[in-house]
Amino acid sequence: MAERTKSDHAATSAALLPIALWGLLAAVAALLFAWRVGMQWPAPLPGGIGLDRVILLYSTLPRGAVAVLAGAVLGLSGLLLQHVLRNPLAEPSTLGISAGAQLAMTIVSLYAPLLMERSQGLVAFAGGIAAVLLVLALTWRRGLEPVSVMLAGMMVALTASSVSAALILANGDYLFSLFIWGGGSLVQQDWEPTIALTVRLAAGAVAALMLLRPLTILGLDDASARSLGVARHSSRFLIIALAVWMATSVAAEVGVIGFVGLAAPALATLSGARTLRQKLITAPLIGAVLLWLTDGLVQLAAGSGGERIPTGAGTALLGGPLLLWLLPRLRLLEWPHLGSKGAAPRKASRPRLIILLLLGLALVAAIVALVVGRGPDGWSIAGGDLLTDLAAWRAPRIGVAAAARAMLAAARVIQRVTGTRLASPEVLGVGTGAGAGLTAVLMVSATADLGWQLAGSALGSLVALIAMLALAARAKFGAERLLLAGIAMSALCSAAITATIAMGNAQSYILLRWLSGSTGQASALDAGLALACLLPLTLPLFLAARWLDILPLGSDSARGLGVPVAGGRLMLIVVAALLTALAAMVVGPLSFVGLIAPHLARLVGFSRARVHLAGAMLLGVLLMIVSDWLSRMAAFPYELPAGLFASLLGGPYLVYLLAKGVPRQG
Repeated sequence: MAERTKSDHAATSAALLPIALWGLLAAVAALLFAWRVGMQWPAPLPGGIGLDRVILLYSTLPRGAVAVLAGAVLGLSGLLLQHVLRNPLAEPSTLGISAGAQLAMTIVSLYAPLLMERSQGLVAFAGGIAAVLLVLALTWRRGLEPVSVMLAGMMVALTASSVSAALILANGDYLFSLFIWGGGSLVQQDWEPTIALTVRLAAGAVAALMLLRPLTILGLDDASARSLGVARHSSRFLIIALAVWMATSVAAEVGVIGFVGLAAPALATLSGARTLRQKLITAPLIGAVLLWLTDGLVQLAAGSGGERIPTGAGTALLGGPLLLWLLPRLRLLEWPHLGSKGAAPRKASRPRLIILLLLGLALVAAIVALVVGRGPDGWSIAGGDLLTDLAAWRAPRIGVAAAARAMLAAARVIQRVTGTRLASPEVLGVGTGAGAGLTAVLMVSATADLGWQLAGSALGSLVALIAMLALAARAKFGAERLLLAGIAMSALCSAAITATIAMGNAQSYILLRWLSGSTGQASALDAGLALACLLPLTLPLFLAARWLDILPLGSDSARGLGVPVAGGRLMLIVVAALLTALAAMVVGPLSFVGLIAPHLARLVGFSRARVHLAGAMLLGVLLMIVSDWLSRMAAFPYELPAGLFASLLGGPYLVYLLAKGVPRQG
């Protein structure tokens, strides 16, 4: 009897502990809010309304209300998405919904500003629903498996963000405030957003309760849902549309707030919520506390110079480490195999001849990019003095583009280290790690020279890659979870970059141009540095071709064949980080050339490491030269980011990788 009483007491204590913890965090958020109100409490003024009173009534108080309401809406939206997709990592940011909403609002602000003024929420919803439908279409044949959905969401989000950055750069100050707003600023001027979010939260909660039965059944497997008579597809799309509507309502009112929709449902489960009804109550409450607390900390750190970062960037800074912490603790149902199962790849009978052919094609592409172009009088082939003048501008661009993408393709040795063919510097967050290092250098000095920028980029990419691999090794991640760890690292580094861009200073424009992947500012020094570093950085990879052939066989087999596994992997990691850092510094993080080029080389028939590496580098060079030329020609006289074209050329193949191979079940 005593043991039973003691057991009941322990269970009660365990149940009350999460309540006490969240109560404490809510109390801290309330104290921070009360401190802010006290700081702005108006002094009594005879015969008039003071400015402090106006700020309190129309800025401070509605901001606190919006933080609570937006957090609750995002918590409920994230829970619905995770439950209906059976994916505990689904949320508006990871599915590309937020980026799609921001892109839609950017486009409409440029080309239909009246529509933006009258139906901002509808515009955001259209962009968000288009993004999520694209993600679902890409991963439908794989049964909406978590890793496939996350990778497709990352691709959609990166591409949408790149297009938004390109439009903002093309329109200067006119749209730069939209980028800052897109970082998730909760600054308020009236009570309209509070009223709008209250209506959305109430409508979403009522709809979720009305859909409680189909929601519960959709959490089961498809066969069980079908046997219970639920219209799976229509119910799933209806609930997804409801979740997207709530999430994009927040984006329309206050900008992009990341990771609250991911964290709130996960923390609700870890806090003891077991049934769907309990989670529908707990997740919005936790989301409200998280965003209210984060906003209070952002305001506390603001100082006299104003807020350094928008609240949305603050949630991302917290959300990245949270996702890394959650990965070992989450059960992700069925994981797809993204490795090398299937038919054996074909082998080219004369690989060296194909290498020479690719080299010839790359040279032809470089010559065409140098001499063929559009001018005020239409298409022309430059020659003589005109070619000399144009070469001073075009040649550095071609050299930077070719060298950088050869480096990214060479950095595909990460695939050999991680054991998954979908690993690349872009997917694993190494490129954005280089951006975070560049950001740190620019924050110290906006006029830092090229050497310091390169050092910062190299250190950032190396730290990101080593930290992620160390975490993966400690948690015994598989290849698929390693990809998700890379996505989390990318989100963390991107948040630091976004926070800096949101300051609106000289560093912001440097980083925004870097983010878009533009080669327009490439100089002869950049080209010379990139080409000079290409040979010494890639030569060790060719010399280590035997290691690259053996490492995928596994650690035990590699040791048995005399390969220094630990030292070899460390060398490959360092070289890959340096290659990624230099490439990312000169052309930005975007484009999936580092992922696509090795797969194209494999399709061509290159199987052995040395010829595969050479083929991937040449294919990367060819793709990037074509991308750079198209970026200059497609919208002449305007210039688009070369990284955007590279992702548009390489993205369809990533779509093919995601869509093939695993038929949909049920």
